[in-house]
Amino acid sequence: MNILLFFGGLTLLVIGANVLVRGASRLALSFGISPLVVGLTIVAFGTSAPEVAVSVGAVLGGKTDIAIGNVVGSNIFNVLFILGLSALIAPLVVNIQLIRQEVPIMIGASLLLLVLGLDGRLSFYDGGLLFALLVAYTVFLVVQSRRETQAAQAEYAQEIHVADAGAWDDRLPVQLLLIGVGLAALVFGSDYMVQASVNFAKAMGVSDLVIGLTIVAAGTSMPEVATSVTAAIKGERDIAVGNVVGSSTFNILGCLGLSGLVSGDLGLAVAPSLLAFDIWVMLAVALACLPVFITGREIARWEGGVFLGYYVAYVAYLILAAQQHDALQAFSGVMLGFVVPLTVVTLVVVMIRRPPPAGAP
Repeated sequence: MNILLFFGGLTLLVIGANVLVRGASRLALSFGISPLVVGLTIVAFGTSAPEVAVSVGAVLGGKTDIAIGNVVGSNIFNVLFILGLSALIAPLVVNIQLIRQEVPIMIGASLLLLVLGLDGRLSFYDGGLLFALLVAYTVFLVVQSRRETQAAQAEYAQEIHVADAGAWDDRLPVQLLLIGVGLAALVFGSDYMVQASVNFAKAMGVSDLVIGLTIVAAGTSMPEVATSVTAAIKGERDIAVGNVVGSSTFNILGCLGLSGLVSGDLGLAVAPSLLAFDIWVMLAVALACLPVFITGREIARWEGGVFLGYYVAYVAYLILAAQQHDALQAFSGVMLGFVVPLTVVTLVVVMIRRPPPAGAP
């Protein structure tokens, strides 16, 4: 029953996000907002709607560990698993704007979360700060979009599929109904998923935090998986990378911002294990994007394999730590004493020896 509850909730989250994005996009377009702005805001944020629904729902249910673990785990999953899998399908070209602007913003958001959480709590005011930064970031993207070329605007219009006059979703009542159905599906889906996750944690003898960092994080990231993998298969490799980076920034500023505001005076307790390990892993993963992206301005297949390998190692560490397994110390020693230094040395050598490809965007 718990498995059915979990996957039923996940299905509702994915369907709800898609329906909400469709209704909100059509409504915005009918009011004359450009497809480019809709793509940068509604569609981009729509893939993170499951994370928002689950985190806010967890806070309302008193499960703050799931709320924070979901965001931190989703960001680690986004970069290591989704980019790794997408790069194995096809080497991913990285747009220069991602290197100069979006990745530093993602790193800055990760650093800010670490700083705000050092006192062991994300307060109502911390949540307000994060959400205010999200609003400012969105306004910045919209203003910046006005300088985009006609080709970029046409690409967004094609991706969003602007409805023809007289189409079934061209009418205001239908658009409002889609938004309402999408929101309802997100609310019920998040409730089912949180309930199932708590039951999983009890049955497996692990904490809500570990479940949030792994099962919930992977489940709520399914829209990003679908978007990035599909983009990689179609050859739209810049979309595959941009989707992950943008979603990771929104997870911190949007999900935790709203969760902090909803928590009220109580705030969100940040578990000591998050401060000691998981948030640092999230920050390290964000920082790792820069040298990986800069080496030829692409994510090669071998780099995608390294990302996937590190995600497997991260989950293995969480499982061993949760069970206090005898192999934990040996596993940690091999990773810190051999695997991580070898990866760093390899990246440095590649950065020195591999020039950027000619004509890279």
